[in-house]
Amino acid sequence: MRDLFVTLLVFAGLPYVLKRPAYGGLMWVWISVMNPHTQGWGFATTFPFAYIIAVATLLSLAKSRERNRFPLTPVSLALLALVFWMNLTTPFAMFPNAAWNQYAKVMKIMGMTLVLMMVVRERADIQRLVWVLVISLGFYGAKGGIFTIRSGGNDRVWGPVGTFIGGNNELALALVMTIPLMYYLMHDLPRRWMRHAMLAAMALSALAALGSYSRGALLAIVAMLLFMWGKSRHKLAGAALLVLLVPLALLFMPDQWGARMDTIGDYQADSSAMGRLNAWHMAFNLAKDRLMGGGFALYEPLTFALYAPNPADVHAAHSIYFQALAEHGFVGLGIYLLLGWLTWRSAAVIVRRCRGRAELDWAARLAAMIQASLIGFAVGGAFLSLLYWDVPYYLMAAVIAMRAQVALQLGAEPGGARRRLPLPRPDASLPAGPR
Repeated sequence: MRDLFVTLLVFAGLPYVLKRPAYGGLMWVWISVMNPHTQGWGFATTFPFAYIIAVATLLSLAKSRERNRFPLTPVSLALLALVFWMNLTTPFAMFPNAAWNQYAKVMKIMGMTLVLMMVVRERADIQRLVWVLVISLGFYGAKGGIFTIRSGGNDRVWGPVGTFIGGNNELALALVMTIPLMYYLMHDLPRRWMRHAMLAAMALSALAALGSYSRGALLAIVAMLLFMWGKSRHKLAGAALLVLLVPLALLFMPDQWGARMDTIGDYQADSSAMGRLNAWHMAFNLAKDRLMGGGFALYEPLTFALYAPNPADVHAAHSIYFQALAEHGFVGLGIYLLLGWLTWRSAAVIVRRCRGRAELDWAARLAAMIQASLIGFAVGGAFLSLLYWDVPYYLMAAVIAMRAQVALQLGAEPGGARRRLPLPRPDASLPAGPR
């Protein structure tokens, strides 16, 4: 039944995709982030939904009469530079066969992200993009939160198998990043019951993140909440709410959860933490030895035998930063950090330019909440191999579209230069005045 439901949803949406490429971009985000086919048990689990949606979107883009130009902004150009560098490092990968297989997967994500940057332009498209992300990840947040309540926090929450967020740590970080987006949408809901439902979804997502037993997610949610509190207009009320609700959530979790979180300060005694440190040392040593890094899929015993302090402890990177360093060298890490900084700066510019303008309040609030999501990703991602997870790149697309909308609304070009309005031509039927 679930397989048929997902299949009907996808094929029912294809006519809309062919009509307007923006709908194809949004459907791609849904299928790639939520992975609804993983919730079935039959043919849908292996059916090429993503491929069909991508082809339909590209066909729609080719025949569309809309001006779907690629936005030449600092963020988009930095992403292009990162993709270009990946294309340079892959031919020099340490394990070519595995690297080319991973390369194909990553290029699909990057390619469709570039398409999304072309087709998402209007405010309505931006809103839809945020809704698709919230629904896709909020589904697992609500489901995981209910599971945490039913189990009393004794069982871990896991994500959909075979996806970027299949692990407990990865799902927790995804939910942490979704909470600010839910907060943004909640304020625009027209009815009180809708706002209460969104607030409940936020609470359940937070419980699911705690129920994952992820230490990195705990650090990420603390950093994100502090940022959101700093951006809040009602700091006293926000502080009181945090003081009231956070202890209640923590007290709900069992003793074994507290024991797990206590290992944050005693990482030397934790084998998982020491494995991460070993992998990080390996990444640094490898990048010093190879300008272009080791390429995709390098986490093999041979790599650790050559570059790790403990050759026997083979681990994945467990860090977006050390993953970029190991796979693409110092240049790749530098481009990736530049991409994150430019995205943050663009969001900050949106907040600053929209301050005091009621008609652009939506953009200011969304940009601030995207910053909060990126704070969570920057902190939580320091402990997870999520360099190619697509959601942060989709948020970059939203920031690019928002900045263009704000510039258009304020009568300025995206680069910041004021648009010159044409001077009225003199009417030939009227006598010439003094010059």
